[in-house]
Amino acid sequence: MKNYSHSRSGVLPKAAHFCLLLLAAFCRVAATAGEQKPDIIVIIADDLGSYDVSWRGGEIKTPHLDKLAASGAKLEQFYVQPVCTPTRASLMTGRYPMRYGLQVGVIRPWANYGLSLEERLLPQALREVGYTTAMCGKWHLGSHDKAYWPNARGFDHWYGHLFGAIDYFTHIRDAKDDWYRNGQPAKEEGYSTHLLARDAVNVIKSQPKDKPLFLYVPFNAVHAPHQVPDSYKTPYAHLTEPRRTYAGMLAAMDEAIGQILGALDETSRRKNALIFFSSDNGGPQPGKVTSNGPLRAGKGTVYEGGVQVVACAAWDGHIKPGSVVKAPIHMTDLYPTLLKLAGASLEQELPLDGVDILPCLTEGKPSPRTEILHNTTPAKGALRMGDWKLVVNGNVADPADDDAGAQPKVKQKKRRAAADADGVELFNLVADPYEKNDLSAKQPEKLKELRARYDVLAGQAVQPMNVKP
Repeated sequence: MKNYSHSRSGVLPKAAHFCLLLLAAFCRVAATAGEQKPDIIVIIADDLGSYDVSWRGGEIKTPHLDKLAASGAKLEQFYVQPVCTPTRASLMTGRYPMRYGLQVGVIRPWANYGLSLEERLLPQALREVGYTTAMCGKWHLGSHDKAYWPNARGFDHWYGHLFGAIDYFTHIRDAKDDWYRNGQPAKEEGYSTHLLARDAVNVIKSQPKDKPLFLYVPFNAVHAPHQVPDSYKTPYAHLTEPRRTYAGMLAAMDEAIGQILGALDETSRRKNALIFFSSDNGGPQPGKVTSNGPLRAGKGTVYEGGVQVVACAAWDGHIKPGSVVKAPIHMTDLYPTLLKLAGASLEQELPLDGVDILPCLTEGKPSPRTEILHNTTPAKGALRMGDWKLVVNGNVADPADDDAGAQPKVKQKKRRAAADADGVELFNLVADPYEKNDLSAKQPEKLKELRARYDVLAGQAVQPMNVKP
């Protein structure tokens, strides 16, 4: 006797019914495959204090950032590198900067090196799967040869500057214009924050509706020199300089971010856009210029004030509004997360340090990370494993940790003597998130465990490009 399955039109042999089920499944897969890939918007602030946004209780009003954070998830343990260039390299590669020699300081205008051309960068990988790739802002990953410039590293469009510490109005750094459009010098008047926002808005509005967009907006705000049109300082007359001007700079950047978000709303692209925001490092001169709240120290250090930054992520219908992610996340994690989201291949010759954290953002799942290497250099470093953090020579400075616009004069012998001291500290970040209680003497076994792992990672580091052996 034949087997039959019932349908509205009568009876079908089971084989025919099975074929119909297969066809339906195929149609669902085809429909899913035909869905628009999400837009990816990554906005990076420069030298923003970890507690300077008003959603974290800061005295500076940031309504647009507050609204963005409220529409998605606040990332309460988001980590970056201690200074600018290494953090940007982490984002672009998904790999710790110590693997390609950018773990120390920043790339200066006179440097003859850049982010290794062997690295497969985020925009290159996204362009492979059909994304338009656009950048509006500061590069800081190499300039001595155009092979290192943004347009040669995967960006279809680039508008902005190569270095930090430019004049916000003249766009000059070290007596040289540093303002470009697609690799060509661009003489354009205006406050840089305004210009970058205007270009980002134009990119969004001109993007074809059926083509996904990766837009990277690394503002030079709020990095020194501290400059802003006077109108932005008016609400902060009660603050003393330079914090008053810094507050105005942050207000101007918040306004610019609002314009970018507005363009996404106006073009209906916001509905399918993953938007990420963070600072590139903790705030410099905390207490005088920036506020890192209760976090210890600031920019250039491997303490929490230098590497734990303000961050948020939003994606309508995917990331729950008003959620908080407390799982430890590192900037390298964005690379595999965004590539997987975009359907790009993660198969590459160079192994990744980042992990996919999308389930952390969309489902509140724990971080798959077991450790975060905050940094390892010839002078200092730090490693987090679970709740524990090892700090090696936390108060020792690396060369070129700041980028104030002048070539540093470093006394290397004195610096090496300090590094040789090999001071270690151990903290339990759950019990002591502000690193006040060094447990290295009380927890010798835990210290030994973290130090052994740190030494393994330090042994994998290549020679920093700007430090002589």
